Amino acid sequence: MNVRYDLLSPELKSTPYPAYADMRRNAPVCVVDPGGLWAVSRYDDVMFVLKHPQLFSSRGFGMATNPEWLGGNPFAESMLAMDPPEHGRLRGLVQGMFGSAAMVRLEPRVREVTSRVVAQLPLGRTLDVMPSLAMSIPVEVMGELLGVEPAMRPHLRRWADLMTGGVTTVRPDEHERKRIAREAVAEVRGYFGELLAARRRHPGEDVLSQLLAARPQGEALTRDELLAFVAVLLVGGIESTVHLLGSSVHLLSKHPELLGQLHADRALLPAFIDEVLRIEPPAQAVLRTATQELYLSGVRIPKNAPVLALLGSACRDENVFPEPNRFILQRPGTHQLPFGHGIHFCLGMPLARMEGRLMLEALLDRCGGLESGAEPMSWHRTLVVRGPATLPVTLRTV
Repeated sequence: MNVRYDLLSPELKSTPYPAYADMRRNAPVCVVDPGGLWAVSRYDDVMFVLKHPQLFSSRGFGMATNPEWLGGNPFAESMLAMDPPEHGRLRGLVQGMFGSAAMVRLEPRVREVTSRVVAQLPLGRTLDVMPSLAMSIPVEVMGELLGVEPAMRPHLRRWADLMTGGVTTVRPDEHERKRIAREAVAEVRGYFGELLAARRRHPGEDVLSQLLAARPQGEALTRDELLAFVAVLLVGGIESTVHLLGSSVHLLSKHPELLGQLHADRALLPAFIDEVLRIEPPAQAVLRTATQELYLSGVRIPKNAPVLALLGSACRDENVFPEPNRFILQRPGTHQLPFGHGIHFCLGMPLARMEGRLMLEALLDRCGGLESGAEPMSWHRTLVVRGPATLPVTLRTV
């Protein structure tokens, strides 16, 4: 491979998959921009990185989301940026919040939200479904889970975005963007600090009350630990789901035959979501740090090197997925790599999949066709997340 790819270039963010394929063929472990990251692109190598936290530490993730100019970020202090044993202590607290029993209890509430949002969409005229559909559903669901009053819920997506992509994509000379990110972090700390204080005085049935009542190893969580949990729930519960929902609508508008198949057999919805997640994974990459000098696919990675495991590339590895660039509704095998693997496997996967399924059920009830709008769509451009930023679509009647 004679080219050094810039993963934040507009061309690559719009269509990254040819570049990923080139990496897999010619340089499966190579240095890319920004910042000289060591990109890992083949499925087996990505799995190796995710399965061996002792060799590939998550601490680098925290450093990437908390640059010196930011002055602190609850998301960077969350369990996503921790290694064992600290990670296991905190992960156990929220594991039950997303288990099967919890999903059964939540489903009626999530169904009410998705049905209400879809019912408000106009038929027969083009609209951008990202703010009106794909963003609205996870923001409302996470707002309910965290006990956020409706008037404040529109801020949740902006905060989630600014604590992640609003930090990792800022160039050194972008002082205004730095200011906006610092203000967002201050707003999160202020608002949820007050909300936690209120729940401490008057507990409810929301997630914040559950976290306040938790006693890992017999001790209550500190304020910083509580705010870190809030940050990871905001980002994990909103960001990935927004892009799963948006990519689902995008693929249905591009392939009308898929909508017909789902109308004919709704039992195909889980398989459809699986394939959406494979072909357009919301989390395109995870950042790690090499704890020692090591070799991967014959390439020497230096100690302390920043390593970027490309989930988006691994999910299209032709050695694992036949015809990887083709959407195959009932693709055999189960590969949950879009939600990570190992100790950092995404706990919110069941909730994201439920929101996707219920949104699709509501769309199938309401419309008979989805057509791409005349204006082109655009893609969200951050280092680790991919999904539609704007998505003009026309919904047709049943």
